[in-house]
Amino acid sequence: MDRDGTISEEVGYVNHTDRFALLPRSADAIRKLNTAGLKAVVITNQAGVARGYFKEDLVHQTHEKMKSLLAQQQAYVDGIYYCPHHPSAGEPPYRQKCSCRKPEPGLLLQAAQDLGLDLARSFMIGDKISDVYLAHKVGAKGILVLTGYGKGEWEYQRQDWKQQPDYIAEDLYAAVEWIVKSEG
Repeated sequence: MDRDGTISEEVGYVNHTDRFALLPRSADAIRKLNTAGLKAVVITNQAGVARGYFKEDLVHQTHEKMKSLLAQQQAYVDGIYYCPHHPSAGEPPYRQKCSCRKPEPGLLLQAAQDLGLDLARSFMIGDKISDVYLAHKVGAKGILVLTGYGKGEWEYQRQDWKQQPDYIAEDLYAAVEWIVKSEG
């Protein structure tokens, strides 16, 4: 799952933990994955680090807050993977063309190795078509949610998409319902 706009409110750059808030039903969605025995993994670009908007430590603090908010609602994620890089902004080591910045598959490949995931039987949920492209690069199904940037991408950019989502969902919870039904 993508983080900003999918699990949490899209606020631009989360440059302070006070700006991080879960979207309604996100904890319910992740708890539903937990209950179904499916891995809940976060895959997120955090180029604000490369751009100098915040230090990498803030990414970790934000993820700790996310885990705490989820735990308060009896939900958890199995892994969190992020890319702090940007190909043209900032200074090295953060300014670089890398294999981990979505839609490149590096983070998904690492998560698959670490957690024993079968990417061909996996789903990537996000609020941007690039999340769908990422899914398709590794043989997974891509789901677009209409939260965050999703509704705007759907309404104004879908005519330019090179690939179509496997499913379009109102939010993370609706996406997870579809996944659980698909998986039986």
